[in-house]
Amino acid sequence: METNRRRFFALLVALPLLSFFSAVRHKSPKTLEPTPPCDDHDEPTPPLEEGPFFTPRSPERSNLIEQNMTGSVIILNGRVLDTNCKPVANVLLDWWQADDKGEYDNKGYRLRGHQYTDKLGKFRLETLVPGLYPGRTRHFHVKVQAAGQRPLTTQLFFPNEPHNQHDRIFDPALVMGVQRKGDKQVATYTFVLKA
Repeated sequence: METNRRRFFALLVALPLLSFFSAVRHKSPKTLEPTPPCDDHDEPTPPLEEGPFFTPRSPERSNLIEQNMTGSVIILNGRVLDTNCKPVANVLLDWWQADDKGEYDNKGYRLRGHQYTDKLGKFRLETLVPGLYPGRTRHFHVKVQAAGQRPLTTQLFFPNEPHNQHDRIFDPALVMGVQRKGDKQVATYTFVLKA
């Protein structure tokens, strides 16, 4: 009789614990918050030399491709953030680049243009993949200037480009993410300016 009473009380104590562990085991897994879109952008985008081919007063446009141009199309989507991970609106981006043969237009505005970021700090540039010329890997030149700030002059590079290792000013922090989508390449890059 005493043994049955002990078992009964032991069962009374154990039942709430069993219910708790059973509920925990069958509870649906907790979903994690999505990764924030801005991750560890505490370092501003590094500057890089301008080079000899910049021409001021380029036309405002987000598509640098003109009639009769040859080469592979690339679309560069990106953002401009500050070092607090906040988007910077109305930032001037002034682009210039070589054509698919590695030549710059130094008399006009072929493959040159400027644009501004939208209110979310986003931009989109449609252009051609630049060609190679002696001593340089493939790259885009750009000046990035927020209102009231000095411009950041830098360059963007392509990933897995064999000539990257031989270019004296190549910087891996300036490599775009590039994927092929159909007959086009799509690149991404986030510029970070000092807050």
